[in-house]
Amino acid sequence: MELSARVAFIATLFSLPIGFATAYILVFIRIPAKPLIHGLVNLPLVLPPVVVGYLLLLSLGSRGWLGKLLAGVGIHIIFTWKAAVIASMVVGFPLLVRSICIGMEDIDERLLQASRTLGARWYDTLLSITLPLSTRAIVAGATLMFARSLGEFGATIILAGNIPGVTQTIPLAIFDYTSTPGGDRMALGLCLVSIMLALTVLLFDEGLVKRFKRRNRQ
Repeated sequence: MELSARVAFIATLFSLPIGFATAYILVFIRIPAKPLIHGLVNLPLVLPPVVVGYLLLLSLGSRGWLGKLLAGVGIHIIFTWKAAVIASMVVGFPLLVRSICIGMEDIDERLLQASRTLGARWYDTLLSITLPLSTRAIVAGATLMFARSLGEFGATIILAGNIPGVTQTIPLAIFDYTSTPGGDRMALGLCLVSIMLALTVLLFDEGLVKRFKRRNRQ
């Protein structure tokens, strides 16, 4: 359980700045082929997780272009907990970006125009208007990604393997117990733990959203 929570937390934490920047570009920056970029960002949502894991394995493996670069500086990813983090980041990233995009699209355009009219630079507008008004969406996206990371299986087992104490997250442990004679009781116990963790995360998200709503009314 501790490993699953750590992997999900680190994956969400590292993805937040990248996800916010990606959402900002998709919503506010005029760039060519934006539908294609949208499609690439959301691709892990529609691809089977096993396919995502295999593509990551090809890239980060000892023969992959990125794997060779990392190995050159002494960094090894495959079959470590870092691989589980990367798998969770890639699979959960679209949920984070979509949520932040929705929040940014709901920002009143008149506020942004007024900021520009008053001579504010883009980063002033970002820090004083866009970021504060996107907070609820950021929290919602981070919560969704964290919950998705807790349940990630397909990409993780391909990229990180199923090594007890090293890369074995809760879903991988459940898979292990269901394949072991007499392991049904432990599998059921871990299922209940997984459900409780997911409910806790969702309730935490609901509490934060209500708090933000009360602040906005004040």
